[in-house]
Amino acid sequence: MAAQGSMSFEIPAEMRTLAEKSMEQAKLAFDSFCSVTHKAVSTADKQATGAKSVGELALRLAERNIAGSFEFAQRLVRAKDSQEVMALHADFVKSQIAALTDQAKELTKQAAKLAEPAVPH
Repeated sequence: MAAQGSMSFEIPAEMRTLAEKSMEQAKLAFDSFCSVTHKAVSTADKQATGAKSVGELALRLAERNIAGSFEFAQRLVRAKDSQEVMALHADFVKSQIAALTDQAKELTKQAAKLAEPAVPH
């Protein structure tokens, strides 16, 4: 009988291989989507310069977040046991909180710059 608190499981190699292939396909699809989106953003003549820069910033931040999620998922599929999964998850949550805090500050700065011309002096 297993001791309480020491429960772990093995992730079968076949399952890891399948998950890695799925991640690769999802990443390729995402990269293709980003490429098309970048082209659409760069050719949108009707957008104001400030709004365009905020949109581009938001797109870059989203790409960064999704890339981080893909990296996390790839690490998860390679995890050997539940303890490694839990450690990976804890690290990912900490890094996401820090990244989202920084990104919110960055977006707020950009939005404030965009609003400046509308504020009378």
